[in-house]
Amino acid sequence: MQIKATGISSKSSKGKILEVFFPIIDFDGKKTHIKELPNYETSKEIINISWCSEDLEKPISDVISAYLKLHLLSYKFVLPNSINLEGLFDSLPNVVWTNQGAISIDDIDEKLIESKLLNQDLNIRSIDKFPPLTDFIIPENVRIADASRVRLGAYLSPGTTIMHEGFVNFNAGTLGKAMIEGRISSGVVVGNNSDLGGGSSTMGTLSGGNNIKISVGENCLLGANSGLGIPLGNNCIVEAGLYLTAGTKIELFDENGNSKGIFKGSELSDSHNLVFIRNSLNGKVIAKTNKSKVELNSQLHTND
Repeated sequence: MQIKATGISSKSSKGKILEVFFPIIDFDGKKTHIKELPNYETSKEIINISWCSEDLEKPISDVISAYLKLHLLSYKFVLPNSINLEGLFDSLPNVVWTNQGAISIDDIDEKLIESKLLNQDLNIRSIDKFPPLTDFIIPENVRIADASRVRLGAYLSPGTTIMHEGFVNFNAGTLGKAMIEGRISSGVVVGNNSDLGGGSSTMGTLSGGNNIKISVGENCLLGANSGLGIPLGNNCIVEAGLYLTAGTKIELFDENGNSKGIFKGSELSDSHNLVFIRNSLNGKVIAKTNKSKVELNSQLHTND
């Protein structure tokens, strides 16, 4: 496998690389739409990289390789959780993201003073290691209501709609058309034709703790303000307001309504065709056979 990329770097006043935009990538024959850079006069450094498959398995050690791997995810050349992102946080600098581009933390005070004296608008959108996805890549046939809530490194398949409260972290995303009104945490993938309701959340692998990769299968629904801490199989529903964790005690019923016993949430990981609800009289969590089907509105997810 051969990976060739051309990038444009932004630097601080001290010459440190803040970010790298890769508009041109040839990933073993699969290419971005941009084939060559326009012939503009620029003071920015042009970076050319040549990688092989082994480089995808190496830990990240610098800003350039960090940004290239994030671009590979968002261009959908590689799937979430398929490449080595060890060292990503240590390699990325904290950057002030503005309407005038990336600015170093060390330079921002001077830039603010300059903007006031020269009456030049400087809008600070965030101070973060990760920029918004759409500052670098515009995914095809995807609708994003609030672009600040989707980070570079998100993997968004055609037909995905992300509403205003939806959030997608890096190394996470959708594997088909989906409605996202909740949070897709780092490492989490959502299957085709699934819906994450408003305020719903998925448990990620950052900040210690959970090493299990959470995922949402196909044709699933996470109700409003629900939460998911186990991998969910296909054709499943989690009731609004119910947070399902690996340790949640769940009584499982078969399709005839007979109890099959009490299980931990982790024991029902990746199970298909289940509805998870809470008994409103006694508060117990139960799971029963899902006899309904989740269908997204095709008009809302064409996104041409």
